[in-house]
Amino acid sequence: MTTAAERIADAARGILVGEGAEAVTMRRVAGLAGVSPMAAYKHFPSRQALLDKVAERAFRELAEGWGSRAPGGPWEERAFGLLEDFLDFALGQPHLYTFLMTDRRERARRFPEDFRGDVPPFGLLVALVEEGMREKVLREDDPLEVTLTLTASVQGLVQLYLGGRIGLAEDGFRELCRRTVRRIFDGVR
Repeated sequence: MTTAAERIADAARGILVGEGAEAVTMRRVAGLAGVSPMAAYKHFPSRQALLDKVAERAFRELAEGWGSRAPGGPWEERAFGLLEDFLDFALGQPHLYTFLMTDRRERARRFPEDFRGDVPPFGLLVALVEEGMREKVLREDDPLEVTLTLTASVQGLVQLYLGGRIGLAEDGFRELCRRTVRRIFDGVR
């Protein structure tokens, strides 16, 4: 049985995924959740507090689902599995991707302080980069910065693709991302 707060957060996420963060209003969310606007404000004192909760839950859910493509497989297979997980998310839920990864948000994580430790899902890739350095697959370097190099490159490509600036079908775009990551790996081996 879901609580009213969970229904409210789920309704907000549904709107966000379908239409983008700007479409999320407390009145609309309340209506979809089957509560009054005042009840929605009881659980979330502001629209920003509601969106922060949606972001927190979304990051946690993403981290739970990522990294299962090649568990225990070779290092590079696991790295490319994480890339595919990321692309599935970014291309499958572009409004949620934009909200979480590129929209200006007051409580958004900031590099480098907020990217240390268990930061879902970024932390999965940091751990894999650290493992690659321990196993001599990658040369010694700052794991956080190497991870940022990998993620920023792919995020930049995703932004261009979602903005209509890359004229490839999705399969061709995914291959472009794989080639880009290979080039980066070649530079940090």
